Amino acid sequence: MSSPPRIPADAPLPTAALADACVRLGVPLRLAPAGVVPLLPGRPFSGPARAITHLGSVDVLLASIEGAASGSVLVVDNGGRDDEACLGDLMVLEAREAGFAGIVVWGRHRDTAQLREIGLPLHSTGAYSAGPRRVPPAGAPMRSAFLDGVAVVDGDLVAGDDDGVIFVAADRVDEVLAAAATIVATETAQADRMRAGESLRAQLDFGGFLVKQAVDPSMTLRRHLSEHGGAIEV
Repeated sequence: MSSPPRIPADAPLPTAALADACVRLGVPLRLAPAGVVPLLPGRPFSGPARAITHLGSVDVLLASIEGAASGSVLVVDNGGRDDEACLGDLMVLEAREAGFAGIVVWGRHRDTAQLREIGLPLHSTGAYSAGPRRVPPAGAPMRSAFLDGVAVVDGDLVAGDDDGVIFVAADRVDEVLAAAATIVATETAQADRMRAGESLRAQLDFGGFLVKQAVDPSMTLRRHLSEHGGAIEV
């Protein structure tokens, strides 16, 4: 059985690079809504999704934590509701102690001061004091999450950082990670050359692009770069 998808902790890949890799490869771009932001900036995380739809009771969260692989990311669909917080310090502490790498909530959290002390990376739409007041329906938990229409299932790679959260299907993870690593390496080399005194315009032969565009108005920078050798990341 293959190991669950995750990014090595000693070589984190930014979500921006993962998003660019998806676009480059034609992999569907699946991002959490822009309103889902980190409670604790500067703490990137990744791991296989443990997805659940919240129905108003903590039992579904406990059921998701039960039996999850260490390093998983809890992804909670609370419909983006603004009238309740669907988890707080006890659930986050439980997830941390069970070995979870992070939590993503399409909805609100509470117990913010305690969550900062617990330290588990958490992305949500913000804080709200009151918990659920609705009566949850009976039945088996829904083992999936939809974040403003973005479907997440168990086993998807989840990666989060200060730019947001991205989801990648398990069967596309290896190629996306490889492409993202190439993008990061190229951009790092570009930045090093800029710090050494070679402008990005020089690296892109931007002057040559302007000459080409003056002759051919349909010329795009992407096409110019392709003709230039395709080694420059933009």
